[in-house]
Amino acid sequence: MEPTTPIETLCRIVLRGREYEAQTATDYDGGEAAENIDGENGEALSVLDDEVNDSVEEELKSQFEDLAEDQLAEVLAFCWVGLGTYEASDWAEAIEAATDEGHNAIAELMDMPMLASVLESGMAAFDLSCDGIGDLI
Repeated sequence: MEPTTPIETLCRIVLRGREYEAQTATDYDGGEAAENIDGENGEALSVLDDEVNDSVEEELKSQFEDLAEDQLAEVLAFCWVGLGTYEASDWAEAIEAATDEGHNAIAELMDMPMLASVLESGMAAFDLSCDGIGDLI
């Protein structure tokens, strides 16, 4: 299968999706009891911060907005295949559902848990991979 969306674009979405979902280390400053946050020697422990990185969120959303309608539908359909909503053999049906005019593809993609992983899984169902492409080597 040759996707309508360039593989490099799909892989950029995967990369930004990973960044969007990533948690970063931060020093905890939540006023919690010291026995819950201090290490053995009294030092503060680092924890993962799950706040959304606004710049990455805007960049990812912008990537979706820059896609043509058929490409955006294709990205959503790949994700649905990756989630198991559709099988690869039901590709035409997935594309048809993704192009439904009442469907807000960008909102669904932005809210999709593990976007990068499900997009990669959907691509893999068609033997497409980001291996060796750009920053994903």
